Amino acid sequence: MDRQSASLNSSDTSTDPALRLVVFDCDGTLVDSASSIVSCMQASCSSHGFGEPEPEDIRRMVGLPLEEAVSRLFPDMDSDTVWSVREGYRDVFMDLRAKGKIHEPLYHGAVDTLQVLHDAGWLLGVATGKSLKGLVSTLGSHDIQDHFVTLQTPDHSPGKPNPEMLYRAMLETGVDASATVMVGDTTYDMEMARNAGAVAIGVSWGYHALEELLEAGAHRVIDVYSTLPETIDSLMQTDP
Repeated sequence: MDRQSASLNSSDTSTDPALRLVVFDCDGTLVDSASSIVSCMQASCSSHGFGEPEPEDIRRMVGLPLEEAVSRLFPDMDSDTVWSVREGYRDVFMDLRAKGKIHEPLYHGAVDTLQVLHDAGWLLGVATGKSLKGLVSTLGSHDIQDHFVTLQTPDHSPGKPNPEMLYRAMLETGVDASATVMVGDTTYDMEMARNAGAVAIGVSWGYHALEELLEAGAHRVIDVYSTLPETIDSLMQTDP
């Protein structure tokens, strides 16, 4: 995959070999937001005169930029309508969030694992298909925003599986790709990690199946958060 900007190529920046970085996906990895995403997408599609996509079809698009998700759900939709449905989704989501009706629970063990990694000296970041505003709101609602030193979203980068969000995270933290780990629940996360030269760890509790994650390049797939630190340590001792 072509790199979008030479300045974001991690090999072109000064890195500190003592620094290590773990980047997490958000939806399906840190929080279970499927029900909210599905209901908002169905509401926007319906309001624009389209049939409601099946919940499973919507879940499979989680992690992609909104406009790409809409385009994949409706391949024949013109670009102006795609944008309108995208904006409709955001309007519905923001309205429900303002009313306290967005349900995005943290996955079991997430907070404890973030603390374990932080205490072990890892820098932590997020790379997600959410907007920056949405990501900040989600992290803030669980009071975990202070764990992360870099937040990467499609606001200023191409979406997954393009590696630019990871390049930016490496650039901001001064960490080399060889010391960077991506943790996510979709093939888009695994492909992004591989494209960036980072270690790819899948989680089995999200929106894509274990077999798909492995086929997309996951070095390992974990079933519970508590095993993430030891999995990272094991993989970082070998050549990915």
